[in-house]
Amino acid sequence: MSAHLAHGLGTDLVEPDWPALTGDEVMDVVGPARVLWRSPRPLSAAAVVERDGRRLFVKRHHVCVRTLEGLAEEHAFLRHLREHGVPVVEVLDAVGRGEWTYEVHSAGTGTDLYRDALSWSPFAGPAHARAAGEALARLHLAAEGFTAPRRAPRPLVASFTVFAAPDPRSTLDMYISERPHLARALADLPWREDTARVLLPLHERLAPHLSGLTPQWTHNDWHASNLLWGEDGEVSTVLDFGMSDRTTAVHDLATALERNTVQWLAPDRPVRERDVVALLHGYQSVRPLSAAESAALPALLPLVHAEFALSELDYFHGVTRSAENTRLAYEYYVGHAEWFSGRAGRGLLELVAAEV
Repeated sequence: MSAHLAHGLGTDLVEPDWPALTGDEVMDVVGPARVLWRSPRPLSAAAVVERDGRRLFVKRHHVCVRTLEGLAEEHAFLRHLREHGVPVVEVLDAVGRGEWTYEVHSAGTGTDLYRDALSWSPFAGPAHARAAGEALARLHLAAEGFTAPRRAPRPLVASFTVFAAPDPRSTLDMYISERPHLARALADLPWREDTARVLLPLHERLAPHLSGLTPQWTHNDWHASNLLWGEDGEVSTVLDFGMSDRTTAVHDLATALERNTVQWLAPDRPVRERDVVALLHGYQSVRPLSAAESAALPALLPLVHAEFALSELDYFHGVTRSAENTRLAYEYYVGHAEWFSGRAGRGLLELVAAEV
């Protein structure tokens, strides 16, 4: 068993899909440096390293996941945000080495309080939830002038195309046709029936509000572990734009609620209602939602995970070739949407509607 374990899709640490970054390959990319910490995140290999007294963050992807062209899409967004005052890391380099693609960033300022937290782990409390909401709103305001088109089809990107369309059936067919691995992953699954049964009725509720949402680039993985924190309890650096794409501000806000306030890994999936209220109040104190956005948010929340779940299916079937994780990603696609029809899910939607 490897000495370096990674987060899985549950609560247990697992053997990583990708080998840990070695000291030799780090030095090949950044020069003389030593590895200080290796990330347990599962979808790439990453480490904090020290070179000439400065800490850097080095991340390695397989070219099936991110090419240099793919990294350029998100790095352009990072540079725009940095130029407009958002505390994001500085992009220092991106290089290819055979089957691998590396990116090098500054390490950011602040403390990585959640660096060992699993996805869908909650905030430490409402104060962090409010600070995260404020920081997300500031990012959205700064992002408004970034006019790059949507990203090309790639694994592990949280897009908003299928359920942003008037006709999600035909758009879903197109989405799948552009991703052959996804098509093969779905071949033996009842995806048409499940989509029609569970997700299309949710789209019918969202559809009247779609015209009021303005497309813009967004973070798309707004979780406590992707934020560094200052001593004052505020967000000091925003990390990890690997899932970013052109969606809408409400899509990103819904993602923040889904990622942080529902405890998906707990058996009864409780909702942290105080964190919901704090996050929404913090966001709206900086960027008040329009009437159209307020109406759309509770309708979008049960669907916000769907396209990323499809992207995970593409990745787990076509890249890591894990039948078990492919199955779990499909359960994510259907199951998270189904949860919102239950008592706890309906309660969350009612709470969100009341607070916006």
